[in-house]
Amino acid sequence: MSLERSEQELVRRESLQKLKDLGINCYPADVFPVNTTANDIKNGYKDGKELKVVIAGRIMSRRIMGKASFAELQDSSGKIQLYVNRDEVCEGEDKTMYNQVFKKLLDIGDILGIEGSVFKTKVGEISVMVKKITILSKSLKPLPLPKLDADGNIYDAFTDPEKRYRQRYVDLVVNPDVKEAFVKRTQLTNSMRNYLNNKGYMEVETPILQPIYGGAAARPFKTHHNTLDMDLYLRIANELYLKRLVVGGFDGVYEFSKDFRNEGMSRFHNPEFTQMELYVAYKDYNWMMCLVEEMVEKIAIDLHEKTDLKVGEHTISFKKPWKRLTMYEAIEEHTGIDISQMNEVKLKETAKNLGITIDKSMGRGKLIDEIFGAKCEKNIIQPTFITDYPVEMSPLAKKHRTTEGLVERFEAICNGKELCNAFSELNDPIDQRERFKEQLELAKKGDEEAMVLDEDFLRAIEYGMPPTAGLGIGIDRLAMIMTNSASIQDVLFFPQMKQEK
Repeated sequence: MSLERSEQELVRRESLQKLKDLGINCYPADVFPVNTTANDIKNGYKDGKELKVVIAGRIMSRRIMGKASFAELQDSSGKIQLYVNRDEVCEGEDKTMYNQVFKKLLDIGDILGIEGSVFKTKVGEISVMVKKITILSKSLKPLPLPKLDADGNIYDAFTDPEKRYRQRYVDLVVNPDVKEAFVKRTQLTNSMRNYLNNKGYMEVETPILQPIYGGAAARPFKTHHNTLDMDLYLRIANELYLKRLVVGGFDGVYEFSKDFRNEGMSRFHNPEFTQMELYVAYKDYNWMMCLVEEMVEKIAIDLHEKTDLKVGEHTISFKKPWKRLTMYEAIEEHTGIDISQMNEVKLKETAKNLGITIDKSMGRGKLIDEIFGAKCEKNIIQPTFITDYPVEMSPLAKKHRTTEGLVERFEAICNGKELCNAFSELNDPIDQRERFKEQLELAKKGDEEAMVLDEDFLRAIEYGMPPTAGLGIGIDRLAMIMTNSASIQDVLFFPQMKQEK
């Protein structure tokens, strides 16, 4: 990153030195006694009532007009107009604070503390009559604020996606409307947490650094612990640890977890992402489907006070109940082909005929997953449960109670993407060991996402794990839908980026 400074940056540093020469500390350590916000001032003002305020924020514009000037102050709640009169801020003969400091040495972007009183201008705008100005932080870089030309066209707006994601701190200042997505995201997790807490489930924490990665099909990030002299992995899922807690006697546990997968990036994928996983004893995947549709419907109402939301070009209804299709039914609905009785050879032929790229490492489960992903998933817009997956695709799910070759698993698909994944959890330790061994064989064939065998997890369920329903729901994907955001980067404060040149 270059340290070469622009002309404006050099001027601001000169202004900082002049302020120091005047004895002004531009980075004071004292508490500044803020007692209100811009939004509260606007909502709380009543004509004729004197209201003294102490507010702090960033200067976003100024209009110098001789002995009196106007400025716009932006805080976390919004913007408010300041009226700065020379004789109000400089009661004595010394007019330095106005003539030198405010007019010449302050800049757009500086953070100020303001003491004053609220009034309404002749044109009806609620404003603050400034009595005292305190510099709280001098800005040394100019903000990339949009400008208007003579014809009213906007230019120099801070809209480049890469710059916005890389410098989110600037994005939030100059494009304050982007805050709304992050506010909604927090409301989303609060709504979900309240729902689960009211059900009596316990929020827990499990390890991020794991000696054996598991609980999903994905490539991990690898690191090394020097003191123990052992390799560790950033978790790809927290499933196996949460199920250990069910073995230990907790009937309902959940965790909002940061997970990490060493895979491709797109507007739907970030290598670091947030997932909520839930495990409830003595339940199955049918019960979990009812919980998911009820919980997501509640989240939509909590965030938007309605269940029908505009997402891109579609209106999506989260009102329960949601549509349910088996995976085989979904593939037949979208391709006209019944693959339920096909073996691996026939599936490879079918995939090729459908124009799907395959490789020799793909087993039966991977082939079916590729067909579904290519021909079905993107076409499913309304919330839909896809159920009853082939056993080869789901090494941690219980075998279907009535249909040979399937497991009790569902994914909720919405707006063309997976929203969550859930099982009737496999609690037969003998079957689980065999499934892990099958995964090892897939790894030998070159499947980099095949699961590894976890002896401690097997030991745990050999002590006995009750019948359990498990769920993993992607918070980033759900936030995208609930905020009508086209990219996962729009709901992550600091998405992963290439190293800056």
